[in-house]
Amino acid sequence: MIPRAPLIVIFGPTAVGKTAFIEDLFSKLGNIEIINADSMQVYRWLDIGTAKPALQLRRRIPHHLIDILEPTCQFNAGEFVRRADQLVPEIRRRCNTPVLCGGTAYYLRSFITGLPDSPPGDLEIRRKLRSEVAQRGLEALLEELGSVDPVTRARLQERDSYRILRALEVYRSSGKPLSSFVNPTGPRRDYDFLLLGLMRDRTELYTRIEQRVEHMFGEGLVEEVRSLLARGYGFEDPGMRGIGYREFFELRKGCAALETVKELIKRNSRRYAKRQITFFKSLSDVHWEDPRAGDSVADLITDFLAGSRDLETGGAS
Repeated sequence: MIPRAPLIVIFGPTAVGKTAFIEDLFSKLGNIEIINADSMQVYRWLDIGTAKPALQLRRRIPHHLIDILEPTCQFNAGEFVRRADQLVPEIRRRCNTPVLCGGTAYYLRSFITGLPDSPPGDLEIRRKLRSEVAQRGLEALLEELGSVDPVTRARLQERDSYRILRALEVYRSSGKPLSSFVNPTGPRRDYDFLLLGLMRDRTELYTRIEQRVEHMFGEGLVEEVRSLLARGYGFEDPGMRGIGYREFFELRKGCAALETVKELIKRNSRRYAKRQITFFKSLSDVHWEDPRAGDSVADLITDFLAGSRDLETGGAS
């Protein structure tokens, strides 16, 4: 049997305390490198609203897949898995431990189970679909998707242009609805996973979300959004659709004040946390931990890595 690469995956809902947990873990273990699994932290210039780890921390602990794209670029689970798969052996060659850490559920699931067997992208069909959006509007393509793949249509939000076009691209290139392609359910066989889920009491978590949003506004979130607009980025860009940015669109419609925007961000963050918790609890073989339980988690990781090394060396000392 070929030994599987040991990989630690740390996840939890927004504001649970993943960054502080990683910092504490590094002080106990050292020699770790983080592969970011947050879909918004991949974008440059979006710092406050995405709660990126501070630069000082990133200088101490290497973080990958942060600040790699302009906000105009689309980033998806397939690209995340491809890049993360490349990073794991590079980190191990440096004799460091790769740690996948984040809260984007679809990225985490896609990496743990592997990607579905849907066909690869077709640039020509994609260009044609974009042209159709410009001519007919997204609503017309959404209606078309409902007729050819009602299952996928029911899963998507009406403004999720990327996934709407991807579903139609799959149908037009293969003649099969996206929902007909099998999503893997079990973990991949090329990794030995240690899944660590961070969780707090729901009331405490929501309080932390409120405090985080207040802190973001105090740190200059409004000015950050203004600077992004001044750079030419718009609310239709992928990087501007995340929570903490898209709510400012209400200001442009002339029907909201800043305090309303702040409350919208808090509300949307709470709803997002609830969805994350529901997803994370659907995973199996998860070690659930309080983010403050650093010592016991460090011992757990040490034992896991020791066991993996024994497998790789055949038990030789």
